[in-house]
This record gives sequence, structure tokens and C-alpha cells, in this order.
Amino acid sequence: MPITIGLISDTHGLLRASAMHALEGVELILHAGDVGSRDILIELRALAPVQAVFGNVDDQHMPELEAHRWVSLDGWQIHVSHGHEVGRPGPELLIPRYPDADIHVFGHTHRALVHREAGKLVVNPGAAGPRRFDVVPSVARLTLAPGQADVEIVTLD
Repeated sequence: MPITIGLISDTHGLLRASAMHALEGVELILHAGDVGSRDILIELRALAPVQAVFGNVDDQHMPELEAHRWVSLDGWQIHVSHGHEVGRPGPELLIPRYPDADIHVFGHTHRALVHREAGKLVVNPGAAGPRRFDVVPSVARLTLAPGQADVEIVTLD
């Protein structure tokens, strides 16, 4: 039976109703940092359990946030970090930095990305919070089954 995970990042204290709607029905939510407020995590927990990491603008002493998360689901090893620890995060830096991960989830750049390389999946769900730069806000839905990982980027209004 497939497992659906909600991926969200860079909320910066704003949780849109459209983000909540896009994440309905997921079994777990992974927040890739720049949460902005504990209230965001409380609201997301109304949908599903949440595991979150801190970003470069978060209070690193908020007990719900860790620097990195490792999640094992359905035979997949998922690594979650904000990505700022590698500078300008992307597949070329994250895959070698965390070689044991099958799936890398990160934020920081505010740009949605789905990249597959050598059996690895790298996902940035985009920024779900206040609109910045020329980026359309988004989240992602990751569906896992044995041997298969599918990602859908969901744009928000």
C-alpha cells in the first residue's frame, strides 16, 4: 500500500489555506525549514504527524526542530535538511554530502525541484510562505511504494 508524505518548506510564518488543502490526506508531513513560527507546526499537526528541521532564519532552540532528519519508510531512506548547510543547495551538493539517502528533501532556494540521478531522488517542494522573488508558492506530495517514489509539485494560490 503506498504511503503519501507531504513536503513543505520556507513557510516563514505563513501557512496558506491552499497549502493545508494540498496536504490533506497525507500520512506524514516533512517540513524542510524556515518554519517561522511554532504555530505553523501546530496547524500542520492537525493534518498528520510532522517532522521538521530548522532553516537559516529559524530559532535553532525550538525543540521541535532539528538540524537534520532521517526517516525510514517502506524501504526508503529519506534525508531532510534545509540545505543551507551546503551553501547553495542542489543535487550536486546534497547527494555526495548524504550518500546513504535514497531521497533528499530540502528547501532554502524557494524554487521547486524534482531531480533523479543514479537511483537518488532530490526534492525541493518550493516555498509555501510569503511570495518572494519571482517564485510561485508550492508544496509537494511524495508517494512511496516498494521500489517506486513519485513526486507531485502542487502550486498554491
